[in-house]
Amino acid sequence: MIEYDPKDWLRFIFSIHKSDTVRKLAPVLCGMGGYCFLVAYVVIEYFYPGPDSDLRNIAIMHSLLGFVISLLLVFRTNTAYDRWWEGRKAWGSLTNNSRNLALKLAHILEPDDDESRQFFRAMIPNYAFALKNHLRGVAKLDELTPCPGFDPQSLDLTKHQPNQMAMRLFGKMDELYQRGTLRPEHLLVLNDEFSTFTDICGICERIHTTPIPFSYSSFLKKFVTIYCLTLPLGYVLSLHYWVIPVVMIVFYVLASLELIAEEIEDPFGTDANDLPTERMATNIQKAVGDLL
Repeated sequence: MIEYDPKDWLRFIFSIHKSDTVRKLAPVLCGMGGYCFLVAYVVIEYFYPGPDSDLRNIAIMHSLLGFVISLLLVFRTNTAYDRWWEGRKAWGSLTNNSRNLALKLAHILEPDDDESRQFFRAMIPNYAFALKNHLRGVAKLDELTPCPGFDPQSLDLTKHQPNQMAMRLFGKMDELYQRGTLRPEHLLVLNDEFSTFTDICGICERIHTTPIPFSYSSFLKKFVTIYCLTLPLGYVLSLHYWVIPVVMIVFYVLASLELIAEEIEDPFGTDANDLPTERMATNIQKAVGDLL
């Protein structure tokens, strides 16, 4: 995730970051410019119609459809941002629940039970790192902290990583209950934090594995493309060769909104605008380490 100062206008205006849509759209923008020049050249130099030509009425269609396409793009960007924000809230809940669990265990566990404290000090952050890697589809065993009762090399990478972490956490809690370290009332206090881990994982998986419906995404891309390809025909008679930069700007704005929505609708990857899940997992590790 990019760290920035929202008040630094000059930096936003004059700098082009590697994630800026102008970089991604540069080849298509050049192609659109060439297409507009070709249309303008042919119409102006060879087939310039009279003042009563119906070709001048094509602009009316763009005026009518402009309102429709703006509604579609607003809905698209709002839906994508809702998914990004829901993912951020889920990871915020994971951070809070990890701290609450560590805080309760710090008081429940015996002060001289170094083995159990060491286990939870390692395994609670391990769950966050495992969830991050699971959502990215990678396996980084070097990020997991070994502890008594857990060796990162023992993980089965073909299976669900967060579930394996949750099983070890619950198994340790059951072991402490059988030994009498945890009483039934302790289980009631700790149960919410343990169950919330799996709930948060389910929320993140729902966001990650459920993209916007194909038909909607396909229709929007076709709509933007056809709208921009017909713009030169509608405005070449009034703008002449100035239609080239005008259409390129319109296409850049509309296509950029779609690109931004595509990037943030799955916020758990490594794109510039994705959530800083690695940093959040590291913060959980530090907070739990301080509490335990």
